[in-house]
Amino acid sequence: MISKPKFKIARRLGAGVYDKAQTPKFAASAPRTMKSSRPKAATEYGAQLLEKQKIRFSYGITERQLSNYVKKVSHIKGAGTAEKLYENLESRLDNVVYRMGLARSRRGARQMVSHGHFVVNGKRVTIPSYEVKSGDVVKVREGSKNKKIFENLTERLKEYNTPTWLSFDAGIQEGKILDKPKGTDTFLDFNVVLEFYSR
Repeated sequence: MISKPKFKIARRLGAGVYDKAQTPKFAASAPRTMKSSRPKAATEYGAQLLEKQKIRFSYGITERQLSNYVKKVSHIKGAGTAEKLYENLESRLDNVVYRMGLARSRRGARQMVSHGHFVVNGKRVTIPSYEVKSGDVVKVREGSKNKKIFENLTERLKEYNTPTWLSFDAGIQEGKILDKPKGTDTFLDFNVVLEFYSR
């Protein structure tokens, strides 16, 4: 888990890194860039490093974890590598809980998973990086349903749009993985990150 000053990181990498920073208040507080007589042009390495950091902080993973995810897809040749990297990161249980709308942030989802509030296919899972697959059923554990964090789920999720590859029934507090994660996040450039690790 990564714990650093969120607003400071968001100013450097972009508000899309944290949900907490995607507010008008944050935008208004962001410092204005000062004009410099000699602006520094970003190097290719610098741009790749920045993109790598965006992915790390967005998903809340360590350098080693991201490196392992890249190694896992490195055998794939061609255009599908970036999509596979995105798929693997999106398939993390903490991210799935976040995408279902059960947590306001991935960090919150990671904590909920670590505290054992979810079962996958009937088995309690406390590992945030646990990889879910198509057809898996993710439920709120019976003993956790009355917890405050799950209060008024139906009301909270009324206007929430769950990604097409997921479904969640707030009434029975159960979700299902319908398909593999599709597309990529427009805020993150996975191809650039793959280039960074191939140096």
